Amino acid sequence: MNQLIVLRIVCLVIGYVFGLFQTAYLLGKSKGIDIREHGSGNAGTTNAMRILGPKAGLTVFMGDMLKSLIAILLVGALFGKSHPEAVYLLKVWTFAGVVLGHDYPIYMGFKGGKGVAVMAGFVFGFHWSFIPTGLLLFFIPYLTTKFVSLGSLLLYLGTWIQLIIEGRMGMFGISGAMLIEIIVIQGILTFMAWYRHRENIGRLLAGKERKTYIFKRNAEQLDLDKK
Repeated sequence: MNQLIVLRIVCLVIGYVFGLFQTAYLLGKSKGIDIREHGSGNAGTTNAMRILGPKAGLTVFMGDMLKSLIAILLVGALFGKSHPEAVYLLKVWTFAGVVLGHDYPIYMGFKGGKGVAVMAGFVFGFHWSFIPTGLLLFFIPYLTTKFVSLGSLLLYLGTWIQLIIEGRMGMFGISGAMLIEIIVIQGILTFMAWYRHRENIGRLLAGKERKTYIFKRNAEQLDLDKK
């Protein structure tokens, strides 16, 4: 079997294992609740912030971001020198594994998050040029509207477009079939993120999307406090 095919599988598995660390679920359990039974039912940063408060939300975000970042950096360290021509491809396969592990954790009945915080890990770990763009893509829409979903959707879509443009410009040192593979994988992950946000998209279009606040209690948390 071609060595790169094996490495693709290895990186996918590495990513999936890291993705299984469900920060929101574990933090909720430590507080005596199953985060999936409250709010939106999503085991991710936004629901944790709404239900458990800003500090918990930040903890979940950092945990989910770091598991993605560490997995990507680990693969870069393991295979960067031996396969420099394929390191960005292997990073994308690793990120795909993290998203699958985060969104569809086997030990939680395949009911996890939506892959937003892990996308932040990709932004910080894939290539330096993604960092300023990623920050702008998320925070400008969020700070303007307080809709986390809007910032998340634009982050995924904008990063994919940036990957296509910079890849064609040669910034990753790859071209041809390998570049196309990277673009296709990231495109699939972007589609998955948008699909998992389909209810949010419907509420955004209808003007009924819920706002999420970082520095004050959300309505869902206030309701939980009363119980």
